[in-house]
Amino acid sequence: MNLMLNTQILAPAAVLVAWSLVMMLWVLATRMPAFKAAGVDLTVAPPGGRYADVESEMPPRVNWVAHNYNHLMEQPTIFYPLVAILAITGAPDAAIWWAWGYTGLRILHSLWQALVNTVPVRFLLFLASNVCLFALSYYALRMTLG
Repeated sequence: MNLMLNTQILAPAAVLVAWSLVMMLWVLATRMPAFKAAGVDLTVAPPGGRYADVESEMPPRVNWVAHNYNHLMEQPTIFYPLVAILAITGAPDAAIWWAWGYTGLRILHSLWQALVNTVPVRFLLFLASNVCLFALSYYALRMTLG
């Protein structure tokens, strides 16, 4: 295998990392006031307490943001190594476009889930982002297996 570093494909991954951090701040910005409104005192929370213990007491829109943040910690774990593989092996231009497609779709998915959250549209965004992952996987396999 001839390594041909292509750092351009790292940009969509860096943007998705930054977006994930924005979503983390959004979780904090919505969750803390909701805790206060629900009378949840974090200073007296029992050891091992989790958000799931109070989730049912939170407004749906607060949960929507939290659920999306969790989603950004799940499926993109496939995206990041694919991008690393493609960066190391010299991603073709088409793979870079698929990576940007994935990132854009995940951001749209986040906004939709956090603000509107109708399942049919959210599911279509999820499916479309998976198409991007399959394409990236194809390129990673092609680049590594020859």
